[in-house]
Amino acid sequence: MPVDVLVGLQWGDEGKGKIVDVLAPTYDAVARFQGGPNAGHTLYFDGVKHVLHQVPSGIFHPHIINVVGNGVVLDPIVFRQELQKLTDRGIDWSQNLYISKKAQLILPSHRALDRISEEARGNTKIGSTLKGIGPTYSDKIGRVGLRVSHILLPDFSQRYQEAVAQHAAIAAHHNKQLEIEALEADFFSAVEFLRSLQLIDTEYLLNDLLTQGKRILAEGAQGSLLDIDFGSYPYVTSSSTIAAGACTGLGIAPRHIDKVYGITKAYCTRVGSGPFPTELHNEVGEQIRQAGREFGSTTGRPRRTGWIDLPALRYAIMLNGVTELHLMKADVLDAFTEIQACTHYRTATGESTPQLPDPGELTTVTPEYVTLPGWNTDLTQITDAAQLPANLIAYLEFLERELQVSISIVSVGPDRVSTLHR
Repeated sequence: MPVDVLVGLQWGDEGKGKIVDVLAPTYDAVARFQGGPNAGHTLYFDGVKHVLHQVPSGIFHPHIINVVGNGVVLDPIVFRQELQKLTDRGIDWSQNLYISKKAQLILPSHRALDRISEEARGNTKIGSTLKGIGPTYSDKIGRVGLRVSHILLPDFSQRYQEAVAQHAAIAAHHNKQLEIEALEADFFSAVEFLRSLQLIDTEYLLNDLLTQGKRILAEGAQGSLLDIDFGSYPYVTSSSTIAAGACTGLGIAPRHIDKVYGITKAYCTRVGSGPFPTELHNEVGEQIRQAGREFGSTTGRPRRTGWIDLPALRYAIMLNGVTELHLMKADVLDAFTEIQACTHYRTATGESTPQLPDPGELTTVTPEYVTLPGWNTDLTQITDAAQLPANLIAYLEFLERELQVSISIVSVGPDRVSTLHR
């Protein structure tokens, strides 16, 4: 059986966690393939809000295997806290959660370096979540990082001290100290907890499941426009957020990939620094922010808001090979009499283009909009796609024509049940 991949098509925060939760019952396993605690997947069901950071979003279904893949960077402190919250809510994760021994560890010194690096950038800050993601991936690529498997070795403490010494030297270059002593006791306690979990070579588990004819859903974090290669560099994350990253982040061959679910909001948001052509610096942007509760689930920071950006979506759809779209938060636009959609960019030379330019040129483009009528309907009361108002259907059909991909799911509220299949 195949592997289906779920990815965000914007700058993250598209609602991937909710869709994984909705789709999960039709799969045998859900596997996270990149990112770390900088991701925040929010799920609502039975009147309760759940926020996951490193645990796959299939964890609420006891019959589903959940895998933290080798492409993930894992913070033991945050991971233990996350699992404790699940335990407090009556979720038994002990039998169906597996962690790759090849996943990289986020050390307290990585978090310190993240903060020091951002401070050193001054007005050119990336907008990091300060969770240590970038420094951890840097160590991975530099072949000096510590893996989950290293906590099982008798010399782990020595390896840890050597890593911290290297990080202290980097901090000294900025005339800073790491100041991590207060975190270290908690870190080693969390490492001891991590040792008690199911730490395995998850690439074998996943490929064995495929051999058995099982279905796997690969869960991405962040968004395609934050991809380390194809995103708005340097204002990106440090991993491959597109569908191809599922292969290297889980250890599965490309031939196993079947469907690619692309998740997008009915509008657009971004957290942190970087270009955002359709950003709204006015009361409309604030109205979207408040209606959509657009505040980071990991950081709590207000998200930047704007109209939907079709050149950027076309680019993300192309990179991922998206087979179907899921449109999230349509209800956020309920009160608008008119809705705008950016179909092209006007470049600095006056050319109109439907393509996403190089990130260096993205700050110089002007969005070209078309205006569509709003639906002025409380979508949260709708339980069947056949009940969708005519103007929303027209908006969906407009997007399908522009993007050349069908929209199979429309989300009209935060709860699990507010998910309409077309």
